[in-house]
Amino acid sequence: MESQEEARTAGDPFAWSPGISRGQTQNEEERPEGGGAPAAAALDVEDGVSADGLWQLPVELTERRPECRRCSRPQKVCLCPFLPVHPLHISTHLYIIQHPAEENKVLRTVPLLAACLPRDKCKVKIGRRFSEERDPELSTLCRKSGTLILYPGAEAANLEEFILDSPIYPSTIIIIDGTWSQAKDIFYKNSLFRLPKQVQLKTSVSSQYVIRMQPTNRCLSTLECAAVALSILEKNSFIQETLLRPLQALCSFQLQHGAQIRLSKEHLLKNGLYPKPMPRNKRKLRKMELLMKSIKI
Repeated sequence: MESQEEARTAGDPFAWSPGISRGQTQNEEERPEGGGAPAAAALDVEDGVSADGLWQLPVELTERRPECRRCSRPQKVCLCPFLPVHPLHISTHLYIIQHPAEENKVLRTVPLLAACLPRDKCKVKIGRRFSEERDPELSTLCRKSGTLILYPGAEAANLEEFILDSPIYPSTIIIIDGTWSQAKDIFYKNSLFRLPKQVQLKTSVSSQYVIRMQPTNRCLSTLECAAVALSILEKNSFIQETLLRPLQALCSFQLQHGAQIRLSKEHLLKNGLYPKPMPRNKRKLRKMELLMKSIKI
């Protein structure tokens, strides 16, 4: 595997990283009671077997659960029935900059997004650092007048208002996929991403990705951001409805099988339900104070 510092393009958006954790190598009935006891504890010392000889024991390999090639989910929980029969017809090019840590997360949304769109309209580039020398294609893309980058901030224009006044209608939109801190790191430490026009979504829609905690009620997942942005750029609300359907199915399935609704930090703080003490780290404490201040306003 290449270093995280090196960007790499996901060539096949339907065959990305596995849908289960690499740690899931044994079935429940195969695990010894207690879960944490080493295999050596089950050996009879009187038989002359020592821990030094454990390396000679054969390794039993267990197969991963078969995955669906389209939605990248285990076949038993495939979400293809909730995907469009044919990829959506769009003219906008979607370019996802994905933090390497997102690759192996089980409940990621980018594979579902890519499964709904034509392959030539949705491209995923994985990495943390990008440069003009190493990424000439990305550099060219960022310099085009028809390219936007979706990242909120004081300098970001409202996407709906921007396209009304823009002399050139946008043809490409870049979205950063990762946690909020990861996205911030990628955006501010790569000068390429300050070249396109910066836009943001002004929407009152709350995230439906309820199995992951968000900083505020207005924070959306990558799939939700893409759904809203594409529906605006394509002037077609059906796109948003179609892209959100597999996400809704994913969350519904997880909740039916023991997952819990994860309320935002904003909601927990506002209602006095935040279970953790205030952070000691000055940077994290400052972020928490800003969040609490925005809630009071």
